[in-house]
Amino acid sequence: MSPLSKTPLSKSAAAQPDLRGTNLYRAAIVGAASLKGKELALILRERNFPVVDVRLLDDEESLGRLEAVGDEMNFIQSIRPEQFERVDFAFFVSDPRSTTKHWKAARDLGDTIVDLSFALENEAGASIRSPWIERQTGQPIAPELQPGPVVVAHPAATVLAMLALRSGKAAKIQRMIATVFEPASENGQKGMDELHEQTVNLLSFQELPKNVFDIQVAFNMVARYGRESRLALEAVSQRIRKHYLHIASGAAEPALQVLQAPVFHGHGFSVYLEMDKPVALADISQALAGEHVVVSGSPEDLPTNVSAAGQGDILVSLTGDANHKNGVWLWATTDNLRVAALTAVECAETMTASRPRGQIQ
Repeated sequence: MSPLSKTPLSKSAAAQPDLRGTNLYRAAIVGAASLKGKELALILRERNFPVVDVRLLDDEESLGRLEAVGDEMNFIQSIRPEQFERVDFAFFVSDPRSTTKHWKAARDLGDTIVDLSFALENEAGASIRSPWIERQTGQPIAPELQPGPVVVAHPAATVLAMLALRSGKAAKIQRMIATVFEPASENGQKGMDELHEQTVNLLSFQELPKNVFDIQVAFNMVARYGRESRLALEAVSQRIRKHYLHIASGAAEPALQVLQAPVFHGHGFSVYLEMDKPVALADISQALAGEHVVVSGSPEDLPTNVSAAGQGDILVSLTGDANHKNGVWLWATTDNLRVAALTAVECAETMTASRPRGQIQ
């Protein structure tokens, strides 16, 4: 049985036993009702992260909702400063405004901050991290006694960096052009719901809801949201570029476009690589394959958003370019929520070395 299932979450911070000298930690998930929050709780369990207590925190709309953590069903509680007492790791998967409002309370109580909302990427002392890429480049981050906020690299930046670094082992990349197909789940449950409602309403000839995207995204592909939308695909593109440069300095820098795809889950990537010399597809396939990357072995096994769902790997297929002997096309898919959650938990795992087990603030 996973450690996650051993302790109910309803106990107050003061009622929790002293864990000093044990091999267990406590964690808080801020935004626990979100898609990323649910995935994060699942990954903590699957990776057997040494945590005995996980506090599920969210805004007023989600209070009292039951969520599964391990084998336990637990209530979501309100985000209050006292909820961060005696917590080792605080994972912020809430919307950026909520993270900005609450993260300092967690920091001031000594919590190690892991941010999946991207709200803290410009904070002093913050670092943008992807352990997948750190292992690939052979440059792991040295433990810090008092680490600043860790911002989990955008999952698309992690995928593009991995593809570039691995492919670059076969030959030098002269040019990299990437199109990222954004799923609705990158904009949370509200984005998912709007895509679903638009799909249903289109089939029944009813008016389309446009509160999130301010444009039709069902059965459609768009490069820009409507004027009234608070979202912006260009902002997503800028973040992916920024995070890519942080985690994969020295790798081929891609020309990048982000499109909103009419899919609920899973990133898609169309990547063109122009090498400095002709390279056999088998050699590039061999260079790509390895930890976190699975290369398709047959035309019948091509990656799709469906096949990537629930997988912690990047699924890739390769084809040569008919007009450029040095060119190769990669088609890749990933489960965006799972990649983000895996990266967050791995970041926390790397920071346990510098944090005493069962730290009590």
